[in-house]
Amino acid sequence: MRFKEHIRGLPAYKPAKLLGGPATELIKLSSNENPLGPSPKALAALRAAVDQVHRYPDSASLALRQALAARVGLGVEHVTCSNGSDELVLLLCLAFLEPGDEALMAEGTFISYLLRTLELGARPVRVPLQAYHHDLAAMAAAITPRTRLIFVCNPNNPTGTAVGADAVRAFLARVPDDVLVVMDEAYVEFATRPDYPDLLPELRDGRANLVLLRTFAKIYGLAGLRLGYAYGHPELIAYMERVRPTFNVNLLAQIAGIAALDDSEHVARSRAHADASRRFFMAELQALGLAPIASETNFVAVAVGDDGAVSDALRDQGYTVTPLAGWGLPGLIRVSFGTEAQNQGFIAALRSVLGR
Repeated sequence: MRFKEHIRGLPAYKPAKLLGGPATELIKLSSNENPLGPSPKALAALRAAVDQVHRYPDSASLALRQALAARVGLGVEHVTCSNGSDELVLLLCLAFLEPGDEALMAEGTFISYLLRTLELGARPVRVPLQAYHHDLAAMAAAITPRTRLIFVCNPNNPTGTAVGADAVRAFLARVPDDVLVVMDEAYVEFATRPDYPDLLPELRDGRANLVLLRTFAKIYGLAGLRLGYAYGHPELIAYMERVRPTFNVNLLAQIAGIAALDDSEHVARSRAHADASRRFFMAELQALGLAPIASETNFVAVAVGDDGAVSDALRDQGYTVTPLAGWGLPGLIRVSFGTEAQNQGFIAALRSVLGR
């Protein structure tokens, strides 16, 4: 078979090990899921719709897109939906990158940007984080005539940090009109900093080289249904439709998404739980003599020394976390917020692993 060499050289996906160790069932704190579960309104809608699964879904996800557009004062032509926001990363790379093109991203950000760029035979340009934040000035300086895409994860996965409105607007002013800025806002609902940038007015004013990626996987608790979406200029969205698989958003995901958008109580509970968990982790990790990174998300990253060894030891204690050496952040682990009991149990396990 004539395999593509740039594909053959990619690392194979390795799912988290969820079996083994002394625990009969590992507690998964490695995927930034919502420990409160899905929206009750979404669950009710799913139960009512399950007998419809012999039908194909609406290929345009029209009702869901209308609901998403109405929430932010945009037209339905500004919205596209996807099989998780990670599919949007792949589709953007497919739509914009050719071999030899460049995609700018941070070193120490969502690993999908790197992998999808490599899958298209393009060149990733990775700019180091500054104090665990995106260095937008350095990223702007790294733009070349070959740059086609710029990925900015805000708040950033896996460090949990966010950059403010002034820095983002100064950055956008330096980006050429023919370079697309992909602002990944998967954790936007958790952000607490008062100057977090609201970029929707940029789209309302007609900015054509900006797309905002969002997801139902995090605060809405629908990770298993794989539902993402994007806001962008109508010309960009129409262009993306040419590479989008026809039935990429399944019927149940569309129904659950519409219901979840109407469940403000669940969103408020999830945000309050994340805020309380964040305070707990910051205090407890600091009490262990560690220096956790101040987070704007539903997870926290912290330096522990040998991230691989500590992650393996924690798994033996019954908890999965994400070691970050492969993300460009050696020595750090990322820990998702669990239930209150799971958070307390994790701290006890980490104390045991570190001998403190």
